[in-house]
Amino acid sequence: MIEPWWPLALLAFIQLGDGVMCLKPLPFIRQCLEDVALPRQYWKLLSPIKFAAAAGLFIGIWYRPLAVLTCAALVSYFVLAGLSHVRARDLGRNLFLGCTGMLALCTGTLVFVLAT
Repeated sequence: MIEPWWPLALLAFIQLGDGVMCLKPLPFIRQCLEDVALPRQYWKLLSPIKFAAAAGLFIGIWYRPLAVLTCAALVSYFVLAGLSHVRARDLGRNLFLGCTGMLALCTGTLVFVLAT
């Protein structure tokens, strides 16, 4: 078991909440997806991806390799999301508060898991 376990649990709860908010995208999420020109056909994949990440993080509390894999996948996800914002010239709040903040949190959690 990874000790302390709470960084993984916190990130899992954030991913779970984000997944719920993406089921029927809230207005600010919808606007963000439109701003980066993500085709609507892919919007429905966001919740399952985020729910899978939450599950991987929760299980990763007891199975470290899954925690490493899930954190690395989330870092990759947010790097790609950041690049999408830059490509779309969406350099405002969505990039700096949402995407960059989540990238920092996921990267910090990955570093924590690798150090334990």
